[in-house]
Amino acid sequence: MRRRIVPAAVLAATAAAAAGCGSGSPAGPTITVQAARVYHLSGFTPARPVAANTPTRLSFTIVQPNGKPLTAYRHGSGPHNGVHLIIVRRDLGVIIHHHPPVGAGGRLTDTVAFPEPGPYRLVIDAYPKNAGPVPSFQLFEPIRVEGAYRPRPLPPFRPSETVDGFRFTLHGTPRLHAVQAALLDFTVTTPTGKPAAFTPWYGALAHAIFFRAGSLDYFHTHVCAPGASGCASVLGGARVTGTSATPGRLQVGVLLPVPGTWRLFLQCRLNGKVVTAPFTLHVS
Repeated sequence: MRRRIVPAAVLAATAAAAAGCGSGSPAGPTITVQAARVYHLSGFTPARPVAANTPTRLSFTIVQPNGKPLTAYRHGSGPHNGVHLIIVRRDLGVIIHHHPPVGAGGRLTDTVAFPEPGPYRLVIDAYPKNAGPVPSFQLFEPIRVEGAYRPRPLPPFRPSETVDGFRFTLHGTPRLHAVQAALLDFTVTTPTGKPAAFTPWYGALAHAIFFRAGSLDYFHTHVCAPGASGCASVLGGARVTGTSATPGRLQVGVLLPVPGTWRLFLQCRLNGKVVTAPFTLHVS
């Protein structure tokens, strides 16, 4: 399940109302409300701007609301497991998607090379084990890559994109509305024109990662084989599941929280390589 923002806070405040009744004092009782306890990051690195095109160590620990490190993450069939690290540049011109292992004491460490300068946003999409009513949550962290930032304008909607010789074609005109589930039909062909064969990658046949232009709101859905478990994405009372029953065809689920212009990064493993096809979508 993917939610744009999943609160992990539990706020408890107790007011002794009887203490103020009938006292005649113009000032009511003082109530101290402690800050909400939430999941947060500890020891995040890098703590300063980094160089472009240079392997950079990224490391952190997630601290639970009870103050202890989060060490147990969900593992099993389907894509909703462990921790997804998704990094996007502010202009939506660069995306990086990793799944680092969890080390001793819950420490997560990864190596990332940022291809271009500019401001980036890191999304940490975590799936704790035995999470109860909060099956997943997201934490966010800014990263600055040194150098002159030259933002590129967002391309207009195009129904077809060719990446590394693979052609991704969206069929029909998408008519998308916020908080309403929809399915988009794609075909993917190889450089020779044959239907592409999808190899499972991080528990799914395809990943559909969405970022909203400007605000960088985030959502993430998946495409799985028919009948696969643990593939549905949920937002409010709506849910959507992407499927692929034959080579070269993807039915991609869309379920976005707010209107605006969004960038879809459709990712598949093709011929042993992860290929990312970007599409601009308008949501009313």
